[in-house]
Amino acid sequence: MRLLYIHQYFNFPEDSGGTRSYDLAKSFANRGIRVIIITSNTELGSCQNQKERWKKVVRDDLILYVLRCRYDNNMNFRQRIASFFSFAFYSSLKVIRIKADLVLATSTPLTIGVPALIKKIFQKTPYVFEVRDVWPEVPIKMGIIKNKLLINMLRLFEKVVYRHASWIVPLSTGMSRNIVARVKNVEDKITVIPNISELDRFSNLTPTVSFPFSLDRKKILLYCGTIGKVNGLQYLVDLASKTIKYDKNIIYCIFGKGNELDIVLQKAQAVNILNRNFFYLGVVSKTDLPYLYHVASTGSSFVIDNPILWDNSANKFFDTLAARKPIVINHEGWQAEVIRRYECGYVLPSQLTDNSVTDFISFIMNDDKMEQMGENAYKLAKQEFSLEVATDKYMQVFNSIITL
Repeated sequence: MRLLYIHQYFNFPEDSGGTRSYDLAKSFANRGIRVIIITSNTELGSCQNQKERWKKVVRDDLILYVLRCRYDNNMNFRQRIASFFSFAFYSSLKVIRIKADLVLATSTPLTIGVPALIKKIFQKTPYVFEVRDVWPEVPIKMGIIKNKLLINMLRLFEKVVYRHASWIVPLSTGMSRNIVARVKNVEDKITVIPNISELDRFSNLTPTVSFPFSLDRKKILLYCGTIGKVNGLQYLVDLASKTIKYDKNIIYCIFGKGNELDIVLQKAQAVNILNRNFFYLGVVSKTDLPYLYHVASTGSSFVIDNPILWDNSANKFFDTLAARKPIVINHEGWQAEVIRRYECGYVLPSQLTDNSVTDFISFIMNDDKMEQMGENAYKLAKQEFSLEVATDKYMQVFNSIITL
């Protein structure tokens, strides 16, 4: 079987960013599928200085066609839309020239559905549409997209993409409910396949990163990921500034990049916690994460206070589970339900109070409880969120489509 995998932001493990598509593609290849990937050079460090429009890369039993297409988190909304449509346009031309039995298109952005639709319309190739964020509902509910005509056009296109898909794969039960509530007659072709806890990768504990403080007696909350508007890391600054009044050995370390990084650091400087109990330590690759999580007491994932974001399926959540650490979040939704049911982490309130801060301190200082939660997290990752589990579910989806 030849699978055409379309993902605008594909990463290898040494790049910064999520590796769900890489892990799945490798796993598909190991099961005998020939995987061809269409992506951009946005996240691929080896292709950052790419001169030609398309570059072919063969690596790890995968074939990649890499489009030169600029995108970064500092772009404004119009620049991002232009990047999305550029990738959609050139990818649509490219897919026609690639032989495939099945297409797997993974969003965001929603425009990733354009080349999948083109491939189906002109060559009758079925496609699976993977939903990483319910787009355009997220930017609409956040007030980023306000033009009513544009909203109606995007929602119509979303329905077209879902209805023409042979299967839809949202990354959370919340996303699935959101889709079913807004799009009719798709509930029978939905399979939820959450993000992946890559257990093998997190078993490698080789030191790769140094810290600018002594690790002795420290309790470290780790954040590794995007530092953008959605993530709301000013919340973490508030938590750190309240925590330091009680215990200076609780440390907050953030790694990543994004268009709110300067705002977050300026706020930390203003409240006099930067490089005291709040540290920004740059950008790291996926291969650095195992050691960082090994050193940390807990991992974390945050979003701003908006219910549409509770359906997220962030890599940070699953990386933390794979690393045998409790996960800390600040929102409700399916992840909060999982944390409480399996006792594998801590749910902070969206608005901090003195009592909630002292309760959190009691949590992170309880070594026995933290260790037990870490074991619960790993057991959950292995049983529900491993790469093998995700691949098995995808193989069932592929087989149901190909044998129809």
